[in-house]
Amino acid sequence: MRLAAIAATVGVLLLSFTCAGAQNITGSEASRGTLPRIETNRNVSPAGQLQDGVLTVRLEIREGDWYPEAETGPSVVVQAFAEEGRALQIPGPLIRVPEGTEVRATVRNALAKGTARLYGLHGRPGEARQTLEIPAGEIREIRFKLTAPGTYHYWATTTGAPMERRFFADSQLSGALVVDALGDASADRVFVIGIWLDPGVRAAAPRNGQNIAVINGKSWPFTERFTYEAGEPARWRWINTSYDAHPMHLHGGYFRVRSEGDGEVDLSHPAERQRLAATERIPARGTRFIELLLEREGRWLFHCHMLMHMSAEYRFLEPIVPGAGLRPAGGMHHAAGDSTGMGGLVLGITVQPGAPSASPPTRTSPARQLMLLARERPATDLIPAAAVLQLQEGPQAPALDAAAVPGPPLVLMRGQPVEITVVNQLREPTAIHWHGIELDSYYDGVPGWGGSGAQVTPAIEPGQSFVARFTPPRAGTFIYHTHWHNLLQLTGGLYGPLIVLRPGQTFDPETDIPVLIGLGGALDLKSPLVLNGSAQPEPLRLKAGVKYRLRFINITPNNNGSQVSLLAGSSPVRWRAVAKDGEDLPPGQAIEQEARLVIAVGETYDFEFEPTTKGDLRLEVLRLFNRTWAVTEVQVR
Repeated sequence: MRLAAIAATVGVLLLSFTCAGAQNITGSEASRGTLPRIETNRNVSPAGQLQDGVLTVRLEIREGDWYPEAETGPSVVVQAFAEEGRALQIPGPLIRVPEGTEVRATVRNALAKGTARLYGLHGRPGEARQTLEIPAGEIREIRFKLTAPGTYHYWATTTGAPMERRFFADSQLSGALVVDALGDASADRVFVIGIWLDPGVRAAAPRNGQNIAVINGKSWPFTERFTYEAGEPARWRWINTSYDAHPMHLHGGYFRVRSEGDGEVDLSHPAERQRLAATERIPARGTRFIELLLEREGRWLFHCHMLMHMSAEYRFLEPIVPGAGLRPAGGMHHAAGDSTGMGGLVLGITVQPGAPSASPPTRTSPARQLMLLARERPATDLIPAAAVLQLQEGPQAPALDAAAVPGPPLVLMRGQPVEITVVNQLREPTAIHWHGIELDSYYDGVPGWGGSGAQVTPAIEPGQSFVARFTPPRAGTFIYHTHWHNLLQLTGGLYGPLIVLRPGQTFDPETDIPVLIGLGGALDLKSPLVLNGSAQPEPLRLKAGVKYRLRFINITPNNNGSQVSLLAGSSPVRWRAVAKDGEDLPPGQAIEQEARLVIAVGETYDFEFEPTTKGDLRLEVLRLFNRTWAVTEVQVR
């Protein structure tokens, strides 16, 4: 897929860039032989000098060579912040102070030409100012006070673009600004998300674009690795200074959302309102302070769930040969050496046994046996070809022509062990991830990475099988989907709903309704959204006075946000929020509200809806970045 198409679908109008911005990029390339190397900033050492409640910091904006992957290359010329007299850094120098600190800063624009427009270096709260403009060669002084604890950021542009449209040379002009509450001695780490995007328009001939998605200046598999003991607190601050939103997903467990903000204001949640999540959408400019609940030993991932930001198919170093899947001319393959075919916004976490170590529960009943077939369904006059998943419940495999997209609902019981044998009848390897399920790392479905010690999760090769063993510890809405990072497998249909019930509960498809948001099976991002596998779904038929559970699942490849609305005419009806990512919401959030929802890929949301009157409703799903729709009629009788 061409990244030019991707850029267009997120509202990028490349022709709107100023001529000055384009000249700046060209000039950078011409002079790159004399440029300094940009260092990676792990955000562990605060900048400046803090004395007697005053932080003095001197910043510069310069150009340099940035190495977002290996330190030996490749590199790209960008603009970056530095402390005066020190190396350039991506992200910019960390400004971190106790609440009540006065900041005295100078910022020098050391670029040869062009005005830098600076944002975010101002007091918190309530002192947001207009753009601070710094012409080339000039210096500006700033003084402000930071009295509101929280996670913030500062950033600049030299092309005049807002943050949501910084792509090229100025895309990494960002830094973290953290204000610690007095007396808070808890340790945490700070991560800044950045993206550099070249849609291919700068080449002499059209070509595939290049996408550099980084965490603290590096792209997986070159991002920092983390090791914790089971049960050890892991508090992370996330800052999104890229042009796009990112649904960040933790494998094998949950994290607690302690606060969220937009770079100007940070809202800290009291304990009773801190939701648990397995996937959290962080919008452009957004911040989150989260606490990872790392309870099981093994190797885990934390990553953006958008394929273009975490798949090697889009990585900067070795663009994929079209049609070659994950085995391009450069020789990449799924193995520990290239980190499971992933690249971009990914962190690796190793959890070692702690005290007490979180071990799997002792089995009290025999494991339920299921068989899931990954198969290739040929095209007919009525349906396109697709990669499909089918559930085999007896000795005879189901008819292939009866296979549908998405895969069948897997309905499990909380506390009941299950063994799911995944049989690969495709012509290429695959892997199945049990998204949101707490289980042993070896069964999590990440080939080349999952497992513990010397035990490493294998890929499921064609003609082979793999048995996933786990005992669901909670009831809720989850997903099973391919974790072989090939767009064709995901758009083709290797996904389905995974529903875990409470003991004694039964699944009634008349009142329990999964709604899977997917893509129409093509590489073209203009291809339609599909609901439960159909671009023209059958109406939902409900009865007045009956309570329904609507389970929304977004499993599109690159959809960072769809707006779901249940409407009577043009007005939303009301429903009650129940759960997110399989975890019941805290009481303060499990409330009746307007039936509107923004859901990103990898997220699940549950709502209760009880229609009170007969009539016709409409369930609409709007893909935000290109304003395309999917609609289902809802008939209440």
